[in-house]
Amino acid sequence: MRVLLTTDAVGGIWQYTIELAQALAPQGVETVLALLGPSPTAEQKAAAHAIAGATLVETGLELDWLANDEREVAQSARCVAKIASDLQCDIVQLNTPALGASQRFDVPVVAVAHSCLLTWWKAVEARYLPQDFAWRAELNGKGLGKADATVAPSQSFARDTGDAYGLQVLPKAVHNGRTHLDHGDGLPWQPRAFTAGRLWDRGKNVGTLDQACALLEIPFGAAGATERPGSDFIELTNLHRLGRLGEIQMRQQLAQRPIFASAALYEPFGLCVLEAASAGCPLVLSDIPTFRELWDGAAVFVPARDSQGFADAIGEMARDPALHASRGAAARQRAEQYTPGATAAAMLSLYQSLASGTAQVAA
Repeated sequence: MRVLLTTDAVGGIWQYTIELAQALAPQGVETVLALLGPSPTAEQKAAAHAIAGATLVETGLELDWLANDEREVAQSARCVAKIASDLQCDIVQLNTPALGASQRFDVPVVAVAHSCLLTWWKAVEARYLPQDFAWRAELNGKGLGKADATVAPSQSFARDTGDAYGLQVLPKAVHNGRTHLDHGDGLPWQPRAFTAGRLWDRGKNVGTLDQACALLEIPFGAAGATERPGSDFIELTNLHRLGRLGEIQMRQQLAQRPIFASAALYEPFGLCVLEAASAGCPLVLSDIPTFRELWDGAAVFVPARDSQGFADAIGEMARDPALHASRGAAARQRAEQYTPGATAAAMLSLYQSLASGTAQVAA
């Protein structure tokens, strides 16, 4: 079987597609990684080329959320369809469902709702959806509606997506996975906190952590971009900005087992949280449905905008090594449930059922 996976090098979808392609390879599945948006780094290219049976195709075309209009999205969709046809793919997995809004594909299509502007807006903003978001949301809804099967990375986000777009059948929940890397044991522990992700994204609500940092007496680092390509920017006055970290640098940070915090208002899954948990970092998370679904019993929860609450929870763990260790162990144990192998098994089952015409797409 050969599966085309759309991807981009900007956010978590890249890590998702790389891990999925790696886990599918031993099952005899070849993958075509159709990259949209900015070019990948040398490290990212090397990771893609190292996957057995994988082909990386850099289209140079726009992502839906960076496109200027529907025409550019349609152009990207036509390019993806041509790649799928030319390389004789059996399944197309659109990690950008908007690409399926107007384009016909010759093979079954799986649309994966990793996130979207409409559900993001509902979680983050109270204002009327602006026109620049509205046409993108409309394309996303059409793409989800036309797909042969839809998938979401958590049950809570599947419900949000179904409600937002009025889908008759909820997306199938397939949890994301992350390879549990060896972060080393026996490193000296020093009280510190850490967060990572798209810091500029208002849905990540990093401003609350920046305020919490001012109430703490321990180092608090933040890894990730503070500026979105072409627009949004966040000014951080207290958190120690570490910039974008590569995989080796991230492993070095997590090897110290800092207290990992996320104050997200919107998070369909949260790969950074999973990576931290797999390293044995204790978790202090915003009390939102996705985090409750994935980490209830293995994390401390705080109301998303409560900077004092985050400072109190982080400070308590920083002062108590035994509490830090027990919380870190609980997070690591839960993380063992979320692996690329489990994700790949669920997706391969879906691919095979679509290819044979026996797909069960309900959640």
